[in-house]
Amino acid sequence: MKIGIAINKLRNEAKLTQAQFAEIFGVSQQSVQKWESGLSTPDLEKIILISKYFDVSLDALVLGNDTRVVEEMSKTRVIKPQYQNIHDWEFYSSNLLIEYQQSIEEGLDVEKYRDIFSSVSRLPKSEIKKKFGDILFEIIASATTKKEYPYVEPSEIEKIKSLRNHVEVIRDYDEKALEDKIHGAWMGRICGCMLGKTVEGIRTNELIPFLKETNNYPMRRYIYRSDLTNETISKYKFGFMGRCYIDEINGMPVDDDTNYVVLAQELIQKYGKNFTSYDVANVWLKYQGKDAYCTAERVAYCNFVKGFAPPESAVYKNPYREWIGAQIRGDYFGYINPGNPELAAEMAWRDASISHIKNGIYGEMFVAAMLAIAACTSNIEDIILGGLAEIPSTSRLYEDVMHVVEIFKSGVSQQKCFEMIHDKYDEYTAHGWCHTISNAMIVVASLLYGKGDYGNSICMAVETGFDTDCNGATVGSVLGMANGIQSIPEYWTKPINDTLHTSIFGIDTVKISDCVKLTMEHIAK
Repeated sequence: MKIGIAINKLRNEAKLTQAQFAEIFGVSQQSVQKWESGLSTPDLEKIILISKYFDVSLDALVLGNDTRVVEEMSKTRVIKPQYQNIHDWEFYSSNLLIEYQQSIEEGLDVEKYRDIFSSVSRLPKSEIKKKFGDILFEIIASATTKKEYPYVEPSEIEKIKSLRNHVEVIRDYDEKALEDKIHGAWMGRICGCMLGKTVEGIRTNELIPFLKETNNYPMRRYIYRSDLTNETISKYKFGFMGRCYIDEINGMPVDDDTNYVVLAQELIQKYGKNFTSYDVANVWLKYQGKDAYCTAERVAYCNFVKGFAPPESAVYKNPYREWIGAQIRGDYFGYINPGNPELAAEMAWRDASISHIKNGIYGEMFVAAMLAIAACTSNIEDIILGGLAEIPSTSRLYEDVMHVVEIFKSGVSQQKCFEMIHDKYDEYTAHGWCHTISNAMIVVASLLYGKGDYGNSICMAVETGFDTDCNGATVGSVLGMANGIQSIPEYWTKPINDTLHTSIFGIDTVKISDCVKLTMEHIAK
């Protein structure tokens, strides 16, 4: 079998026309015709590209008249994964439109490839789609930042520190009141998470009508299973069945937002405060299975398994690298560093760097720093500005959060503020709905307009839509820390019954009060 016959066989089995084959390898259709007819042969560079593209050895391609080699070609090409069974979070080529949008927002010079990203994204899951995705990833990885891009957003800790706007923060805290504050932070996070968990994934075009129909708008309470009737359920596309409802639970159900706090506590227990990013990766692999992680965390987890160490684990084929995942993981680093926002933010950086870059990292640093400051003051503006002081003032996150602070101070109404967030970020796209910045803006707006009231603030964060359980949890955590457990009405805490269920191997269900005691021990060390 000559090389021309081998090329013809590969092309036909891949169901490619000669024109399509020519486009893939950057040659004319006439060249492909000559190769297959034996009038000419590809140069060495093209032969290598063809062998790599079809996962065929050079021997099989060039010396195809050897029966053993023909068998090798057939065997090599048959051993492929069942792509339709791979979750989209684990198949980079399923997320090319997200990758393109993410890259544009990072200021990468990739607009000329827009049509290619769009075309490949429409292909069914297959080996060909994977290979096109691999090529596009190489393009992204080597892309340069536009000269006119207005932001400077490093991922390295020393560069981050060099771009901060320093502000004086209150560092003294009342040691006698600290345990109540820590308890408030744990419980505030859990109750806020539970409020939003029931409707996680819903969009406001259905959330608001539902809340109005159930006499819960503006939102002021949990959503109950008893709120639902068959008639109510039938009106909405959102799947209300199979959700967690406060009147049906026995303790806080398993949720990644609360898992991460317990997981961070286990990290500190095992490795201490000098833990490394590599230690975080090891804890992830040891204590939870793959399905406990979502989006950027799922990509990073799979990258760990493949041998990618932090920070490369955050970069390799990770289109979710600035999504909210890290922002929900930083609470514990704030809990154990009262009055020390810089150290809280640095620990958050170590954690975030295994799965995120740039604003994805800054989100976790921001939240951790806010919580460290909230241990010392209940002044919401001081907490927010102190948190912002730990991230680059040259970043998109800093700019957008500061905009929320400024319009609040200028007297813009709550309604107008949240409308502004919805106008800038589209909740009906996965990228807008789950991005760090859009959700950080909601957290900050809810803290400011909620004016320190726990129930009003977490309800505001949830009824606004976007990532409801994450935002309810973060707002609740900050307010619980700032004002203590006594500031959270029993209405919110009683159904939780001091019980937190997790999916963490060997830990499973914990008492929240025990978590509080261990946190106090970690603070003292």
